[in-house]
Amino acid sequence: MRSSLSRGGAKFACATLAGFLLCGASGAALAAPAAANDARLQAMQRQLDDMRAQLDQIRGAGNQSAQLSAIQQQLDTMAAQLADMKTQQEEAGAAIATLQLPPQGATTVPTLPNGKPQLVTADGRFTANIKAILMLDGGKYFQKDNLPAAVTGRDLNDGFNFRRARIGLDGKLFRDFDYSFIYEFGGSGQEDPGRLYEASLTYTYLKPFRFKVGAFEPNIGLAAAVSTSQMPLMERPAPAEVARGVAAGDSRVGFQAQANGALGGGDDGVAARWMISTAYTANVIATGSSAAAATAQPFDEQNAWIGRVTVAPFDGPNWQAHLGANYQYVIHPNDAGAAATPRYASQLRDRPELRLDGVRLVDTGAIDSRHTTVFGLEGSFGTGPIVLEGEWFRYRIDRRITTAVAPPDPHFTGWYIQGSWILTGEQRQYNPVEARWDGPRLTYTFNPEAGTWGAFEVAARYSDLDLNYREGAPGTTPAAAVGAVRGGEQKIYTLGLNWYLNPAMRLMFDYQHVDIDRLGATGLQVGQEYNAVAARGQVNF
Repeated sequence: MRSSLSRGGAKFACATLAGFLLCGASGAALAAPAAANDARLQAMQRQLDDMRAQLDQIRGAGNQSAQLSAIQQQLDTMAAQLADMKTQQEEAGAAIATLQLPPQGATTVPTLPNGKPQLVTADGRFTANIKAILMLDGGKYFQKDNLPAAVTGRDLNDGFNFRRARIGLDGKLFRDFDYSFIYEFGGSGQEDPGRLYEASLTYTYLKPFRFKVGAFEPNIGLAAAVSTSQMPLMERPAPAEVARGVAAGDSRVGFQAQANGALGGGDDGVAARWMISTAYTANVIATGSSAAAATAQPFDEQNAWIGRVTVAPFDGPNWQAHLGANYQYVIHPNDAGAAATPRYASQLRDRPELRLDGVRLVDTGAIDSRHTTVFGLEGSFGTGPIVLEGEWFRYRIDRRITTAVAPPDPHFTGWYIQGSWILTGEQRQYNPVEARWDGPRLTYTFNPEAGTWGAFEVAARYSDLDLNYREGAPGTTPAAAVGAVRGGEQKIYTLGLNWYLNPAMRLMFDYQHVDIDRLGATGLQVGQEYNAVAARGQVNF
C-alpha cells in the first residue's frame, strides 16, 4: 500500500505541477480570443475535478499522510487561482464589450438653442453646430456732384449686396478639441461664388491655455476681435481694418497660443481679467474663388509674428474697463518673383467703412519692403448700457533699398473712438477669453402680441486714417529722395441705430460723412467729401 501511495503521491505532484503550468499559460492567454480562453479554463476545471476525485478515493481507503495534506493545499490554491482567472476573463470581456458600444448616456441629442441647430452627446464630449451668418446690405452714396476736377469716372455703387453669407460647422471633438469649418459666399461690393473661409482646430485641455492651428482670424486687436455679427456699426473702423490686414485678418494660415485668467474675485472690490495671445502667421488661403480674384501663389509666402496682451479691471456688475497693446511684425513679405515690380510689396489701404462699393479711396500703393510693423494701443470702458472704446495704431514699412537713392522708411497713423448706448437698458457683455465686447443679452425678444419689441441701440464713431508720408504741398511733385507716399487721409463720422429683434436677428441703419484728402502724383486733389446711408438685415446662428 505504501508503494501505491508513493506512486499516487508522485502522480498527484506531477498533476499539480502541470496544473500550475496551465495556470501560468492561461494567464498569458487572456489576451487571446474569448472562445480559446473558455476552452482552456474548462479543461483546467476538468483536471482539477479529476484530481480531487482521486484524492477523495485515496482518503476513502483510510490513507492519511503529510504528503496528502500538502497535495490538498496545492489543489485549494489551484482552485482559487482558477476562480480568479475566470473573474478576470469576465471583466475583460465586459470591458471589450463596453469599448465596442457608445459611452453610457452618450446618445446624440438634437437641440435648437436660440434657433441654432445643434447636436450634442449627453456626456458633452461631442457637439456639432450648424453655423450661418447672413448679412444683406443696401445703401446709397451721395457723391456724384461733389468730385474734384481731377477725378473722373468715380461713381460709387448704390444698391445691394450680401456682405456676408457664411455657412459651416463648428463644435467639439472628444471634449478637448474645438473645430470650425466655414464657407463664405458674400463679399465687398460683390458676392463670391464660394470659398473656404475658416478651417481650424483648437486644443483646450491645458487650461488656461488654448492652442489653435489652421486657417482662421488671429486675435490682434479690440475692434478686430469683435464678431462681425455683434459689431455696433456695420463695419470695423478703418484704422483697425488696415492693422488687422497686415499679418492677421480673415482666413490667415497660422498657429496661435492664447491664455486668459483673472486676478482677484471682484465681489468686494476691483479685480482684473487678463489675456495674452501670440501667433505665427503665413499667407491668406484665398481672397476669392474665381481665377481672377484668387490669391496669387507667391514664390515664398509671407510669414509674420503677432501678439496681444490685455488687462481688464472691473468692479462686479458696476463697470468694466479694458487696456491693451498689440504688435505685428512681418518677418518676410510675399515674394512675387523676380519679374514683379515691386517684388516684395507691402501695401496699406482700406474701403471707407462701407462695402457696397469695393473701391479703396486711401491707398499707399505697393512699396518694396523688407519688413512691416504695426503697434497698437487699445482702451475701453463700460458701465450699464454704455460702452466707450478706442484704439491708436502706428504702421511702419521698412523699405528694401535697391538703388543709390535711399529714401526714408515711411510710417503712418490711425485712430478711432466709438461709443454705444442700449436704450432699452441691456448691457453688452465683456468676453474675457477673447478680450472683446460681445452683443447684449436681450431681456425681451420681438413679440408684438406680448407687447415686447426687442432691444434698441445707438452708436457713434469718429475714425482718422492717415496714409500720407511727406506728401508735400498741393500742386507739387516730390523728389524721389524724399520718399513721399500720398496715400491720403480719411476721416469718417458715423451714426448708427441697431434693432435687436431676438438673439439671431438684427436690423442696422448707418449714416456716414466721409472726408478724404489725397493728392495725386502731380499734386492735384483726388480725394472727395460725401455722405452715405446704409441698412443691413442680419440673421446669424
